[in-house]
Amino acid sequence: MRYAQLVMGPAGSGKSTYCSAVAEHIENEKNSVMVVNLDPAAERFKYSPTVDIRELIHVDDAMDDEILHFGPNGGLVFCMEYLIENEDWLREQLGEDDDDYILFDLPGQIELYTHMKTVKQLADLLQNWGFNVCSVMLIDSQFMVDGPKFISGTMAALSVMINLELPHVNVLSKMDLLSKTARKHLDNYLEPDARALLSDVKSHTSWGKKYRHLSKRIGQMIEDYSLVQFVPLNIKDEESISGLLYTINTMIQYGEDQDVRMADFDQQDSDDNAGGVEEFD
Repeated sequence: MRYAQLVMGPAGSGKSTYCSAVAEHIENEKNSVMVVNLDPAAERFKYSPTVDIRELIHVDDAMDDEILHFGPNGGLVFCMEYLIENEDWLREQLGEDDDDYILFDLPGQIELYTHMKTVKQLADLLQNWGFNVCSVMLIDSQFMVDGPKFISGTMAALSVMINLELPHVNVLSKMDLLSKTARKHLDNYLEPDARALLSDVKSHTSWGKKYRHLSKRIGQMIEDYSLVQFVPLNIKDEESISGLLYTINTMIQYGEDQDVRMADFDQQDSDDNAGGVEEFD
């Protein structure tokens, strides 16, 4: 069995930093891991990718083409569709080794996950190739410290979960950059409470008055059904990374087929009373 994380999220949410830190953590535990860059517009990252989509196609190829002449967003979509069309290239690059653990660093164009089918098609390919796959959605915690933004981020995460139909975990990244005040305020949203979610929605504005009932229903839905929950991640804290990896590895069943290591004990002969226990008839 092989294992894969599809690491996604808006631009600037910390996907590449996440891949670098998680890969280092896994290697420090004496396990093998690979990182695959699937962002055709990437300029730099801290890790050395095992596979790089830019060797197949770069976003500049789509933007500079005289016939296509895409903009940045259209170019990214075209590159991801081109990758799916050239699935044999990706499969050859990934190889056929069992027990592979691969982090796929995806582009920061959120529509690829929320409603387009490209990433879903990628996940289907990986599953057909024997991968247990989960999606990891990163959202910058600095943009989730008030009610309206939290509701917006929650609905985006829900859209991704429904579109991809994969085991899924939502991660609040960059927790180490939050002030103590902001971190305390964010705690109100980690266990969703409709009143906390709606406390910051401005009902005195014309928009707030008009959609007050809609906002209330959304907040109530989040609370009642627990559809979306977030795991806070401090990338500088090894325990935080370890806790998140434990959750992810449980979802993809990583390590469940490994043999349990047992200590070898010499069995004592029944006649050997080395323990000093007196035997009675």
